[in-house]
Amino acid sequence: MHDIIDTFPAYLSYWNKFRSESIEDQIDGWRRTYMVRWPELLQKQLDDYDTEGLNWREIAREQVFPYLDQRQPAIQAAYENLLNILRPTLSKASLVLDYSGDLVSVIYVGIGLGAGWTSTYDGRPAILLGLENIAECGWIEKDALIGLIAHEFGHLVHYHRREEANLPLGNGPWWQLYSEGFAMRSEHLVMGNESWHMREREGEEDWLEWCRANRPWLAAEFLRRVDASEPVRPFFGSWFDLQGYRQTGYYLGHELIRVLEADLTMGEIALLAEDDPLLAEGVVKLAERGAN
Repeated sequence: MHDIIDTFPAYLSYWNKFRSESIEDQIDGWRRTYMVRWPELLQKQLDDYDTEGLNWREIAREQVFPYLDQRQPAIQAAYENLLNILRPTLSKASLVLDYSGDLVSVIYVGIGLGAGWTSTYDGRPAILLGLENIAECGWIEKDALIGLIAHEFGHLVHYHRREEANLPLGNGPWWQLYSEGFAMRSEHLVMGNESWHMREREGEEDWLEWCRANRPWLAAEFLRRVDASEPVRPFFGSWFDLQGYRQTGYYLGHELIRVLEADLTMGEIALLAEDDPLLAEGVVKLAERGAN
């Protein structure tokens, strides 16, 4: 069963009231007038920042609310496209990735945690779709949104397969590279081509070409950062970059999965441990190979 929790009408009601207020009042209104109706969704966002040791109000004040007004047309357009493509995309993804379990999708405007993320909601597997980040990334058109949804569905299937096998989820840089790569490869399987929804970002039209040309460097830089215990956030975060290009870790992770597919099925790859030596060996191979 697939349900959609659509908070956007409530967001519009809130925003029409607070759009001319100060940033601080907008943030308070977001929490007390809008998000208060979905306490679990609110708490998930606050907890996620707390886990990272970040101040959610500071992030909201600096990264999100100063841009909300100018992004309203993009938010509205993305929302309308989402309503048209969400159910058919998830139906197709369920068939391609062989998933018949429960699912809920939540459409909301949040505080910058991501255009899409996989979690649970009300005890059910969930895909959370943050319109504020979708608009920021420029993933407004239907093709980009279909890719985003397929990507998050890939995460959901990955977690489901591990739960079935009584295996835990991981954390840390190797898990992030591996899990994002698995979701990226799943997106391509659902789309039937290498869609790369993140290449739509304005100012990075040559994103895929740059990633391919710099694949050995990306792999070597990831290995260097892990060995030096440096953060790998510039590979993944939408507010960080490597040499001016953001979210390159999704490309590198996909390439790692393609290396693993030479010997393993996607079902087998889904069950790897985050410290499996195959992951590091795969990235070493990418660092040693020539550019794509």
